[in-house]
Parts: sequence; structure tokens; C-alpha cells
Amino acid sequence: MARRRQLYEGKAKILFEGPEPGTLVQYFKDDATAFNAQKKGTITGKGVLNNRISEFLMTKLAEINVPTHFIRRLNMREQLIKEVEIIPIEVVVRNIAAGSIAQRLGIPEGTRLPRSIVEYYYKNDQLGDPMVAEEHITAFGWANPPDMDDIVHLTLRINDFLTGLFLGVGITLVDFKLEFGRLFENDEMRIVLADEISPDNCRLWDSKTNEKMDKDRFRRDLGKIEEAYQEVARRLGILPEAGSRDMKGPETMQ
Repeated sequence: MARRRQLYEGKAKILFEGPEPGTLVQYFKDDATAFNAQKKGTITGKGVLNNRISEFLMTKLAEINVPTHFIRRLNMREQLIKEVEIIPIEVVVRNIAAGSIAQRLGIPEGTRLPRSIVEYYYKNDQLGDPMVAEEHITAFGWANPPDMDDIVHLTLRINDFLTGLFLGVGITLVDFKLEFGRLFENDEMRIVLADEISPDNCRLWDSKTNEKMDKDRFRRDLGKIEEAYQEVARRLGILPEAGSRDMKGPETMQ
């Protein structure tokens, strides 16, 4: 495997220098974290499954003209992406009360919200990714008002589309997290969807039983974590060709 220079390592992925200017290679790890990395573990095969699931969903979103950083999948654990300037905001869409909103507002988990709610969190692990308002985002220059208009418009389109897609395979999209970046091409800038979409950053429940099919199984020690991720991939029709077996990562060049 070709030697690549590592540029960044996060909790779930590693970014390497891409083969062409303006590209990166995104490698999916099996590492799992929760509660701002206070809880750590490994979910065997998670990186393989998330690579395939994210590829599938990003491709489907591109088909409805949602711009993304995704170019193509390279192998079981890697995909080629466009290099973007990440906006330091996590955009969370909530359709059903679960997780922190249920705790903060005393809403029973599983309550369908009156409408989809969009929340923003400042990406800063040291601060615990605090919740912020659009006023904070524009005041501190993390994104300007036109950027936010694009982000909200894209977020709501993505929510509508994914809600229907998952419902079609018997899965309820409870909530999910998105990240966006600025893509600079031909002296122009546009906002594009970045990062990944997978059971790592979506709450997915079985539509009939409400059984959790996402990283909450790791957060809450519910067991059968690998099986839940595999079931999401199976329902989407994209289980990896060789299953979720492990694969060595690329060699890193210091």
C-alpha cells in the first residue's frame, strides 16, 4: 500500500494527503468514543461498515443535488474526498426526543417533536462541544449569515431525504449530526456536506420495536453493537463484499 503523509487524526477517522491537489484520503477506524471521549473502546469492523454506509448516503444525497466532499470509495476502509475548510460547528437535527435534549428539557425519550429542531454546537473537545446559537456563530466569525442560510437549507433537505430513505427500510431517523465545509474551486466558494453519515453520528431505531441500531448501544452498554451496525448496512443493501473483517491501515509517513 502506498505511503501517505498523515495530516490529522480524530476520534473515528484519520486524514491523509490525497493523490491529487485538493484531495484527501479519509480512513475509517474501529475506535469508538462517547461522552466527549470519556468512554473509549473498539467496535470490530465499524470502520468498514461506516465507510460503506457513508459512501451510500453521500452518493444518494448527491443524486438530489446536495453538494458533498465525497468523491469515491477507495477500498474497505478508505474514501477519496475533496479538501474543504471545515466550519467548526456541529449541526444536530432532532426529529424525536432522545439523548441530551430529553435530559435538558425533561422530555420522555421517544417523544416525537412538534417539528424538526436544528441545534448548533461549537466543535471544541476541551470545552465539551458547547451548544451555541446562530448569534454566536456569526458574531465570532465561524460562519457568516449567507453560510448559515446555506447550511440550514441543506440540513433540512438532508433531513427530509434521509428520513424517507431510512423509513423505507424500517428504520426511524431519530436525530443526527452533520458537519459542513467551504469548498474552494475556480475562485468560487460553496458550502458542502463533509465528515460522514453513519450509525456513529445518527440515532437509528427499528421502526417497529424502537430497538437502537446505532452508537447508543456502545454509550449505554447495550451489547450487540457490531450486529446493529451490520443490520443497518444489510437493510440498506450494502454489506461489504467480504463482510466486516479487519484490514490493516495505510503506512504513515512522518
